[in-house]
Amino acid sequence: MFVYLLRNNKVVAGILAFIRVYLGYQWMTAGWGKITGGEFDAGGFLQGAVANASGENPTVQGWWAAFLEAVAIPGADVFTFLVMWGELLVGIALILGVFTNFAALMGIIMNFAFLFSGTISTNGQMILLTLFLLVAGYNAGRFGLDRYVIPFLKEKVTHKNEERFVKQAEAH
Repeated sequence: MFVYLLRNNKVVAGILAFIRVYLGYQWMTAGWGKITGGEFDAGGFLQGAVANASGENPTVQGWWAAFLEAVAIPGADVFTFLVMWGELLVGIALILGVFTNFAALMGIIMNFAFLFSGTISTNGQMILLTLFLLVAGYNAGRFGLDRYVIPFLKEKVTHKNEERFVKQAEAH
């Protein structure tokens, strides 16, 4: 019943729009600050996360530290780019309400990566709020550009599928 309410109620869609814009603003400002600040380098953050995987009270799991050492640290330049631009683009998409579910999914993946790396901050709160957007599906973007984009894309896909089926039928 709660999921039905999240996915179908227009009043809830309005509440989700506020949550969406709030989260979008958080992501956008974080990404913009990293892009324009010129000092962000994921390498230092990643090294710190690996260092926090040892000691008496490690805050980073060993399996995550192994991933960071084997994949993320050697590709720190790529991760720096992905974090900066990912945060900015997720933020813009959430504010505009375009591809809301995909943006929310990418945001929650980043939040979990930050949590796995030992950073608490607002990640837990953002994950909780993002879960509401993900469960709500289309309703989370109802009062945004998804209201126009999603039906347009569905129509295009349906039209292309119909054309393909007609061509297949004519071939037989």
